[in-house]
Amino acid sequence: MKLTSQSTLSLTPLQIRQDKKNYIVEDTQSGEFFEMPKVCIDAIERMKTGETLGEIEHVLKEAYPNEDVELIPFAKQLIDFGLVQTVDGEEITHKKSNQMPAGMQWIPEKWGRFFFNKITSRIYFLLFFGNILFILWNPSLLPSYKDIFVFDSMMVNIIVFMVISLLLILIHEFGHVLAIRAHGLPAKLDIGRRLFFIVFETDLTPAWKLDSKQRNQLYFAGLAFEQVILFIAFSLILIYGNVHPLVGGLLGIIVFDLVIKFIYQCCFYMKTDLYYVVENVTSCYNLMERGKEVLKSWNPIRKITAHSALEENEDDEKVIRYYSVFYVCGVVLTFGLFVIYFLPQTVYAFTRSINHVIEHPMTNPYFWDGIAFLFQTVLMVGLFIWVGRRNRGK
Repeated sequence: MKLTSQSTLSLTPLQIRQDKKNYIVEDTQSGEFFEMPKVCIDAIERMKTGETLGEIEHVLKEAYPNEDVELIPFAKQLIDFGLVQTVDGEEITHKKSNQMPAGMQWIPEKWGRFFFNKITSRIYFLLFFGNILFILWNPSLLPSYKDIFVFDSMMVNIIVFMVISLLLILIHEFGHVLAIRAHGLPAKLDIGRRLFFIVFETDLTPAWKLDSKQRNQLYFAGLAFEQVILFIAFSLILIYGNVHPLVGGLLGIIVFDLVIKFIYQCCFYMKTDLYYVVENVTSCYNLMERGKEVLKSWNPIRKITAHSALEENEDDEKVIRYYSVFYVCGVVLTFGLFVIYFLPQTVYAFTRSINHVIEHPMTNPYFWDGIAFLFQTVLMVGLFIWVGRRNRGK
């Protein structure tokens, strides 16, 4: 289908919302969202009135003399996005499926508003600083790599750690679900991975219906619930930690899991909750993909020129340069966690398990404990590989 300056376009039903810098355009049929500058929105509004592409281009070139306005390439993009119904009266067929999640609507909105409102937001913020004060006051609260080894049995240690970690993940994700339900929007839970962690993920696509400040609440929601649990754990450790070793050990696992996960939130080479907050605050979306373009030059603080593949405005240039630095820092931070925590844990666990197998006869429970731990390790590696292949196949 050939587009000319005399062509007129009829668009699919769209919802347009102003964001900080640009506009968010929602295709209400597919549930997809697109970021567009004001010149594009003006073009879309004129298309709705039946003006030709040539007429629209002439008006917009006068209104935006510093912009490179070309309506035919823009119209082709709209067609590729599936946002055009007809061109010159000729219908365009698109294979669309609504990608908007439709789950969790059984959760009442009032439950979400109970946990996420102006008062609770301040409480979560205070608890976060309270946890920092706890650590500054008593640095021994920081986790050790041995904190997950509460029992003599490696198998019991791993099972207990996995159960506690899974429960904390579900609480984290349920925070996102409640936050989005507070606005009457649906959500969907899915399974994914972050490096060597199997994780649940909440699809927050409907959050684009909200303004920037409201979206931040959704992204912080999981961390807010974690800060409540961490504050309680710190308090109980200080009060009861030395009273009963088992209680102190289980609380130590909770602290270890939450602190490590919070540190991973700061690893911006992954799309974590904090990564989305940074995107949202700066209104510099697809930050990871754009930051990688800078890193390809092996000089993350170079000036992005007009001939760069990015061709960003000045504000976005600064954000992307800073992000690329934090991207590298996140990789270094992950390596530090691996050296300080995960490598010693792996060596300790395998050493203990192999010793159980070597030193105990088959009639001893510790022999089978070692066998079970080694088998579980193989199973988890297999699950990790399966999830990775599944995500690549999407």
